[in-house]
Amino acid sequence: MKLILKFVIPLIIVLGIIGAMMVPVMDLVTQRWFIKDLELRSQLVTNTLQESLQPLLLTKGRERKSKIQALLDKVAQDERILAMGYCDANNVLEFKTILFPADLACQDIPTDPQTSANTPLPLMTKTLKGGRFSITATPLVALSVEAEGASSVAVGLSRLIIVHDLSVAERRSGDTRNYLIALILIIGVVTSLVAVLVARWSRKEWMNSMRTLLNEVRKPSLADNLVAPQHQEFQPILRDIKNLMRDLEDNRAISDDLQLHWTPQKLREILSTELSGDEVIVVSNRQPYIHSRVGDQIEVHFPASGLVTAMEPIVRACSGVWVAHGNGSADREVVDERDRVKVPPDNPQYEIHRVWLSKEEELGYYYGFSNEGLWPLCHIAHTRPIFRGSDWEEYVKVNQKFADAVVRDARSADPVVLIQDYHFALLPQMIRAQLPQATIITFWHIPWPNQEVFGICPWREAILEGLLGSTIMGFHTRYHADNFIDTVDRFLESRIERETSSISYNGKITLVRPYPISIEWPPRWLAEVPPGPECLQRIHARDNIPEGILIGIGVDRLDYTKGIVERFRAIERLLEKHPEWIGQFSFVQIAAPSRSSLPAYQHFDAEVRAMAEQINIKYGDGRYQPIILKIEHHEPVDVFQYFRAAVLCLVSSLHDGMNLVAKEYLSARDDEQGVLILSMFAGASRELTEALIVNPYDIEQCAEALHVALSMPASEQRERMHAMRSYVSEFNIFRWAGRMLLDAATVRRKNRFALKLSSLGANAPQLKELS
Repeated sequence: MKLILKFVIPLIIVLGIIGAMMVPVMDLVTQRWFIKDLELRSQLVTNTLQESLQPLLLTKGRERKSKIQALLDKVAQDERILAMGYCDANNVLEFKTILFPADLACQDIPTDPQTSANTPLPLMTKTLKGGRFSITATPLVALSVEAEGASSVAVGLSRLIIVHDLSVAERRSGDTRNYLIALILIIGVVTSLVAVLVARWSRKEWMNSMRTLLNEVRKPSLADNLVAPQHQEFQPILRDIKNLMRDLEDNRAISDDLQLHWTPQKLREILSTELSGDEVIVVSNRQPYIHSRVGDQIEVHFPASGLVTAMEPIVRACSGVWVAHGNGSADREVVDERDRVKVPPDNPQYEIHRVWLSKEEELGYYYGFSNEGLWPLCHIAHTRPIFRGSDWEEYVKVNQKFADAVVRDARSADPVVLIQDYHFALLPQMIRAQLPQATIITFWHIPWPNQEVFGICPWREAILEGLLGSTIMGFHTRYHADNFIDTVDRFLESRIERETSSISYNGKITLVRPYPISIEWPPRWLAEVPPGPECLQRIHARDNIPEGILIGIGVDRLDYTKGIVERFRAIERLLEKHPEWIGQFSFVQIAAPSRSSLPAYQHFDAEVRAMAEQINIKYGDGRYQPIILKIEHHEPVDVFQYFRAAVLCLVSSLHDGMNLVAKEYLSARDDEQGVLILSMFAGASRELTEALIVNPYDIEQCAEALHVALSMPASEQRERMHAMRSYVSEFNIFRWAGRMLLDAATVRRKNRFALKLSSLGANAPQLKELS
């Protein structure tokens, strides 16, 4: 009824207005048509009567009058002709039909001397006693016969008078008007009813289709195939709905982040709420606790790793399992028959499942394909990647071994699996094949190169297919995430939706997201680190640095991607351009040995040592050394002492996913002093914009940045440091982990809702029978 009121009545009103506008036009057109018809008919009647009337006019006697009268009466029977008359040459009404108006005389009808015979005079309208009449007069040649047998003689012009009753035209015009109004009303009513029926049917079909497609929106597995071929008309609407859903999710995420102060306790609370009862399995090459034999004792070591710091609260809160490579010298001695050990030792809350690798597997999987192949490929640090078929075989074998371990550990059909780093590119798809309902989050801790560079890898398609087994694929920056999407777009037949950063491959959806990793805030090690002045005294004494010399710091693994050689060249150039810093500035480079069995790292070690010795010989003097190179492992407490003592920290990575050293330096400077010089090729440069951002390949720029840092006023240092420390404290490692898990919880809710819908759909016939 509401639809009728809203649609039908306005339509009828509009049609009525149109009809009201058309009626006067139709009256005018009808009248003109009728008058034209009268003129044509008068001429036709005159032409027809002329042949019959002329001989009768020439006759004599009684028959003449009766025959002419009968002829006129016969013609006047036409309903469109009221009466007919004949005026002779003397302007006398000689003949007339019975309805000829009594007050109409021949003298009332003007004549035109110039008008020829048989040509009708213009139609005239006269108002008489009986109404309004239209009168047509047609001149005829009046003939007479003087004697019998003689020829006829023309004696003048007579006139044939045809009288039309104009009320006929008015009645016809009225009838036409009524018919038109009735037709408009009928068309309006029929159109309205048809429109209502079609609208109701279309609305029902539209709502059913829309309801079906909205249900598909909730299914992550169909998120990239929302618009079926038969529903292409809904694509703009569904795109708006998806954008709205994404905006709501983003706003919710931003709101959550703004309201939360991310701490280990807060992370545990969120996990207990969002992933209550869900099983969490972490997979990484490095394990959170290492058991080592020292003499007759077994010692437990907790690696100084940001990854371990972030993941530990998660598996603790969920009493999960951590699957890792068991590489400690006493690891086998402490595990049970399932190769598990409970940790932490003092308060066990979760288990480590240790995976054992043979020497050949470790060489091929870890040192070979991972670190001689993928590592240089992804970092683009001008070290040629090496790809061997034997390394690939071991990589596949080890990934399958870890996948089998995860499947054995899973207590449910849909665990949350957190896979860490490039060592396990094939693992997501291997797990997906055995646990199709699992929520798999893979985080790629190193950069992802552009598509041309990644195309070098002989097994590029297999790696991409493996990673697309993930539910969520995480990277440090949006740039690396976009590179991954572009690479998939080039090498695999997939459907990519860039608005939502999602990839559909083999009927499964992978969300690609940036999750910038960070550090624990505040770092636990700071509790054991003395204040800055005391740290400075210790460093001067420990490294035999003369008093008064300013200290710079660099902390890295001894890796060719860290830009250590370029860093030393910048220091050398600083001392060349600004000799006032000779004897006033020393740079301490802590370089932890890494992958020393690989030839590329052995050559790099020698190059770094030679470069440091060359600069020290050139600018050193007695106790003073411009570069203090410390290629050895340092405990976190020792490293943070250097951070607090150094006036600057130089991070010159040639290519880095994030680089947490920059953030650790900021966390140590609670005095808000010191300057961070940061490579533009480190992911951290996109967040820490108050640092001095440099191109590590531009030695002149780096040298000048060192000079600016050494000369920077304390007030400017404080302003820059305060802004960066505030950012890192808010965007800490717990927020990184929490954001990923909250996204995973959202996906799991949608998956479970989709499963409910599917089960309801499957049971629909049974429900119908029951009803």
